[in-house]
Amino acid sequence: MASASRVRVGTLVPLAKDNAGSSNGSVSTIPIFEGSNVIGRNHLVVADKRISRKHLSLQTSADGSIEVVVEGPNPIIVRSKGQRRKYVDMADEHKSSVQMDSCSIKKGKRHSEEDSAAVKRNRQIMEDEALARTLQETFTEENTTVCGMTSGQKISQLDSAGSSGKNSEKMHSVGPLKDMLPLTFRLMRVQGLPSWTSTSSVTIQDVIQGEVLLAVLSNYMVDMDWLLSACPSLRKVPHALVLHGQDGASVELMKKLKPANWILHKPPLPISFGTHHSKAMLLVYPRGIRIVVHTANLIHVDWSYKSQGLWMQDFPWKDTKDLNRKNPFENDLVDYLSALKWPEFRVNLPEVGDVNINAAFFRKFDYSNSMVRLIGSVPGYHVGSNIRKWGHMKLRNVLEECMFDRQFCKSPLIYQFSSLGSLDEKWMSEFACSLSAGKSDDGSQLGIGKPLIVWPTVEDVRCSIEGYAAGSCIPSPQKNVEKVFLKKYWSRWKADHVGRCRAMPHIKTFTRYNGQNIAWFLLTSSNLSKAAWGALQKNNAQLMIRSYELGVLFLPQTLQSVPQFSCTEKNSSSRDGLALGKTINTKLVTLCWKGDEEKEPSTKTIRLPVPYQLPPQPYGTEDVPWSWDRRYTKKDVYGSVWPGHG
Repeated sequence: MASASRVRVGTLVPLAKDNAGSSNGSVSTIPIFEGSNVIGRNHLVVADKRISRKHLSLQTSADGSIEVVVEGPNPIIVRSKGQRRKYVDMADEHKSSVQMDSCSIKKGKRHSEEDSAAVKRNRQIMEDEALARTLQETFTEENTTVCGMTSGQKISQLDSAGSSGKNSEKMHSVGPLKDMLPLTFRLMRVQGLPSWTSTSSVTIQDVIQGEVLLAVLSNYMVDMDWLLSACPSLRKVPHALVLHGQDGASVELMKKLKPANWILHKPPLPISFGTHHSKAMLLVYPRGIRIVVHTANLIHVDWSYKSQGLWMQDFPWKDTKDLNRKNPFENDLVDYLSALKWPEFRVNLPEVGDVNINAAFFRKFDYSNSMVRLIGSVPGYHVGSNIRKWGHMKLRNVLEECMFDRQFCKSPLIYQFSSLGSLDEKWMSEFACSLSAGKSDDGSQLGIGKPLIVWPTVEDVRCSIEGYAAGSCIPSPQKNVEKVFLKKYWSRWKADHVGRCRAMPHIKTFTRYNGQNIAWFLLTSSNLSKAAWGALQKNNAQLMIRSYELGVLFLPQTLQSVPQFSCTEKNSSSRDGLALGKTINTKLVTLCWKGDEEKEPSTKTIRLPVPYQLPPQPYGTEDVPWSWDRRYTKKDVYGSVWPGHG
């Protein structure tokens, strides 16, 4: 139909950055008529081969509404609410519409990416999505079924919606212990990702809930304003102690914003360049205590846009007859808390009475059903028996006591973290020696494993959901990252199976694996540095550590009961856990493990949501490890460069 005989309903006008009408010479104004309109290369004044001849189709209605259809794999850029996103079509099926003011863009499954160089990688992400959903649902179902496997009652799944979209507003909510958190850990929810990635993930509201009598919050960075708005129930907690690592103006702001009954304490740092870096919560309830170990600072971006991990378990108060009974978890916890040296204070707890809140107070709880070991670091020059209480020597000590399947002999190691210290090959050998400890089930030593480092590339950061801004939380300078001897370790952050390729890692994990089988797995606050893990000195007679760190170690176990105690659910099972009726050996695997559990009825498979691909993919020739003090002029998904100017 000739345009002269059609009804003109409007005009497309090129926009400047401020969304004001602008004529930059490359695009003329384009008349829009009622019905079908095709927009493409022919409308350009200046030729641009990135634009196809039939790039967009616009279907307009008499009421002024417009439906925009992007043809084929053509890239588009959308500006909305001050943000600039580029979309590249990744699939033709399952077309859907996304509302944008009075218009809608019909699109296939589009991932927000900035240029066509990322298309191939993102196509793989899309192809993996169906598998990933299945894995997430299996993970949820597996860990829920364990709870009821001897009771004859299957506890309802924590997210019956799965990835179907039903009850999507509840997608993030996780029942306190229905999902077997003590035996595994959870990834934290990331905003802006597809809903299927939130299955089994946690938010801060899932953790801090119920009638908390006393809260001890340990962290490095604390944004008091965000914390109290994200978790308003904290304002009702009668007593709170915040252990932090900040100083100067940050502390003054915390003092100004904190509730009057909160106590702030920065643990002593006797050795220069140390930090209080541990991320944990100790929440005391009328029924017991919830211990939480995680990887996020108490700030908005860490709980919203990063790949993070969290473990928690609830423990009851000890019976009077058991007050002197101790176990390794309890001893490790109290030893660690003793080093923090907070000013003791006295509180009145219902049914307990007046108590002094010091490290020894935390012996009042029964940790006999603990499912992990604590691996802590505290600053100091550790000698004698203390040399094996902290840092990588603590991990070595615990692993040496363990027996592992023979498949893990000489099996590889993974170091995954978000900040790289100044390292040398001697220390890397020392560290690998600790992480390679342990015996095979035939009695032989496992032997030294070959380590790989999972670390984001510059391109990963540039294309992330935060763009280059994510790089500010991966604070490693060129001088540390670009040491020649490190080249052989670099491996890609590939998290397709959990939908977190574009959520940059702040999680820290260390593991030994063979295929999709896990010998052991550590979730920790520790980055790869001597300050965090310690360095042996004086002919290995002294371990020097600068910082406070805390992590939880998952090991294969022999169980006769499954922990079911909950501080927040009054109808939870007994304090002694759910009896299995037989002895069960646990086996650690990734979400991608495809073995046959039926072959081993006496073994329970524990799926850990390891957030990166195993085995990891080594860096390619074009891959450059991220360092935060380099200049990057290729624009990110928001049109920014790094450092953030221009």
